[in-house]
Amino acid sequence: MRRKKGTLLPIELSILESGLDLHARQTPDFYGFLIAKRITERDGARKLTAYGTLYKALSRMEKQGLLTSRWEDPVNAASSGRPRRRLYQVTAAGQNALLAARADEGFAARAGRQELITP
Repeated sequence: MRRKKGTLLPIELSILESGLDLHARQTPDFYGFLIAKRITERDGARKLTAYGTLYKALSRMEKQGLLTSRWEDPVNAASSGRPRRRLYQVTAAGQNALLAARADEGFAARAGRQELITP
């Protein structure tokens, strides 16, 4: 199944919303597990289907220019006794895509209400 160009999947919307929320809370960079945890907290009982789904979405979004990424400094990872993390940031294009998706959702909701009102 193909999706319309410029359309965001629900997981992509959640990643952008959660990434921007973390940025507003003074956490500009996020990594896979952090964003998964944040999405689960935000969406309540809804869970990610699989972490593989999340990482595929992150990669796809980076290729689309909605996110940028870089590898964490190896010294920081080693001092914490863990592997390096891939750190992501939402780009201006990602912010614009989220705004456009929200506007489309609002338009669709208003159009749906209009259909209910029209005889």
